[in-house]
Amino acid sequence: MPDSTQTQPVAFNCEGGLVLNRSSFLMQPGEALVLENFEPDVEGGYRRMNGFRRYVNHIVPHTASINEKVIGVAKFGNKVIACRGEKIFSAASTELSVAITATATMSGSGTIVVDSVAGFATSGTLQLDSEKFTYTGVDAASTPNEFTGVTRATESTTAAAHISRVTVSSPWTEIDTGRTNASKYRFERINYDGNEKLVCVDEVNAPVVFNLALSATDVSAASVAGSKFVASFKSHMFYAGKSTTSEELVFSVPFDEDNFTSGDGAGSIRVDDTITGLKVFRDSLFIFCENRIFKLTGSSSSDFAIIPVTRNIGCINGDTIQEFGGDLVFLGPDGLRTVAATAKIGDTELGTISKSVQSIFDKNIKDSALFESVVIPDKTQYRIFFTKDDEADSITRGITCVMRQDRFEFSEVRGIKPSCTDTFVKAGDVIVLHGDFTGFVHRQDKGNTFDGIPVLGKYRSSDMAFGDPGIRKHMQRVIINYKPESALDAELVVRYDNENSDSTRPAPYSLDSNQVAAQFGLAVFSTADGAVRFVFGGPSQPLIRQAVEGSGFSVVLRVNDGGESAPYSLKGFQLEYTLGARR
Repeated sequence: MPDSTQTQPVAFNCEGGLVLNRSSFLMQPGEALVLENFEPDVEGGYRRMNGFRRYVNHIVPHTASINEKVIGVAKFGNKVIACRGEKIFSAASTELSVAITATATMSGSGTIVVDSVAGFATSGTLQLDSEKFTYTGVDAASTPNEFTGVTRATESTTAAAHISRVTVSSPWTEIDTGRTNASKYRFERINYDGNEKLVCVDEVNAPVVFNLALSATDVSAASVAGSKFVASFKSHMFYAGKSTTSEELVFSVPFDEDNFTSGDGAGSIRVDDTITGLKVFRDSLFIFCENRIFKLTGSSSSDFAIIPVTRNIGCINGDTIQEFGGDLVFLGPDGLRTVAATAKIGDTELGTISKSVQSIFDKNIKDSALFESVVIPDKTQYRIFFTKDDEADSITRGITCVMRQDRFEFSEVRGIKPSCTDTFVKAGDVIVLHGDFTGFVHRQDKGNTFDGIPVLGKYRSSDMAFGDPGIRKHMQRVIINYKPESALDAELVVRYDNENSDSTRPAPYSLDSNQVAAQFGLAVFSTADGAVRFVFGGPSQPLIRQAVEGSGFSVVLRVNDGGESAPYSLKGFQLEYTLGARR
């Protein structure tokens, strides 16, 4: 029998993610019963997620009511496209490379140094936070780029301090006014002839095509007016989801998104179910329906063939379909699923991946929430959001899914309420956008707040009995292995016996940190308030050794994040205790 006076250590990694489908007693120590605004990190541990910030400082103009939500957003070329009401707009956005102090004077001769001036007019108006500037020229030859001839605090705004990496944006410019009663915009980027184009459908009007100069041309064919979905496959443009022909795909001639002459290679294909989404994947066009899934193979009208994938499961919302982790992920009636290629037989199989958090999916599917999704490829991360028009942003829920160590791990998001989304990847740069219900466009995975609202992270471990729930454990110390990105602002809460109110309940232990490890090339050695100081050459994953009080037959650890500090990762815990009496 172990010596009751000897300190017993037990350690575990933070891995396994949020688990809600098993008893706390049967969970692994690294799994979490609460994991909110933390994300499973591909580099190990649970990382407090980044926030989001405005990608364009200006509100998208509205046509009927200020409460109109953004109903479409896309990154195209050097511009961001946003749709609100019956109109489509564009704006340019970049980031400030050199901070501007509140006392800096600019009166027609100043400069603003930014990452890029691509997409901006040669003269015009800029907005940084709530301050507006005018400029008379751009310098694209310098590195970084510059706006020149800058005048501060124009249009009755007040000069303010602006830190580096803040968004610099131009006003919205109207680029199409021909919409009537548009519902939801979806986009497809194409390049058939060396010229990039953006094809837009809105469920009501004729599809519209933009070139890089943002000149708009409506697709003339009546057969595709009112299309809900659009996809480019084998150089044909496919349109689907028209309310009057919900089971039909209409495709153009090769290399021409607006030519539907059957003799030139255009045509139509019917399936026996209502289409809910389209996605090109592994040399096939997957056709998701309410109760079935098909894939289209071949390369032209002469050999296109429809192959059933399954006649038992469908996709309930096409906005949840994303290519992720080498698969297609989509929301079925029973939760999150994948369409996975099986090399062994060269066919396709289906698998449910959301069992560990199925209760969250069940509730939101039942409540008929609006669904949006994005992917963050460099984090092998998929995010799905459950939004409701009348729900406060702070309680809007979402799920983050991460492929880590050949398995899916989950966490919960609270505080992001998108009305539309877009993921844009080019030359290794990942830009994840969402429009909101008040008329703004934001960039996700940027900044430390949700557009000024704290990102409140919460972690709760399983109830850990360390092998024998019948022996009391007198806790001595909790050692936290973490990876900081700035000073830590969090608290550790220790609870006993399934958080029984009759057990010892020590006050929270502050994990505030004035000294964290510097990472060469990444460390910030001071802040404006002087509160953050780094130790050059310290360990990149330091330890917090916290003496704790209390005892119980099982122990629970909670970490509550303060909400406004930079992200950090909880890598693992070591608990030290001595043994007490058997009950």
